[in-house]
Amino acid sequence: MTRATHHETQIVCDPDVPLVRIVREFDASPEKVFRAHTDPGLVVQWLGPRDLTMTIDSFDCRTGGSYRYIHSRDGEDYGFHGSFHEVRPNELIVQTFTFEGMPDAVALEKLVLENLGNGRTRLTATSLVDSFVDRDAFVASGMDTGVIEGYERLDEVLARD
Repeated sequence: MTRATHHETQIVCDPDVPLVRIVREFDASPEKVFRAHTDPGLVVQWLGPRDLTMTIDSFDCRTGGSYRYIHSRDGEDYGFHGSFHEVRPNELIVQTFTFEGMPDAVALEKLVLENLGNGRTRLTATSLVDSFVDRDAFVASGMDTGVIEGYERLDEVLARD
């Protein structure tokens, strides 16, 4: 059974620091949302826009682990990699995020899962970068489309799981 969800994805640029904050609710428990972020077999099903194909090179989601994946479209590849700095089951993931096309623009990302009860979760993700220029370039790159479509796809994965 697939449940239709209509949760709004909030994407806010902080006016005082070069940070993007994303807030989204899911009709699934923190355990399910966490698993969808840490199980590479599930991550590949939802991360990013619908028109990209994702291939995972490595994905070791644990404190001290790392990852690398490639998104592909029309014969072009876009690589991403980072390190997991802190992973606490069902509540927190802190990681770095690097788009290999801009290797000097590393983001520090923090994902927090909040149990809302009744099988619902609020996800709050923050991405901090070096400068407002880097942050604004990140936002201008179309990241909002990838985030919104990715979370719509995550709703579909969570409904099946």
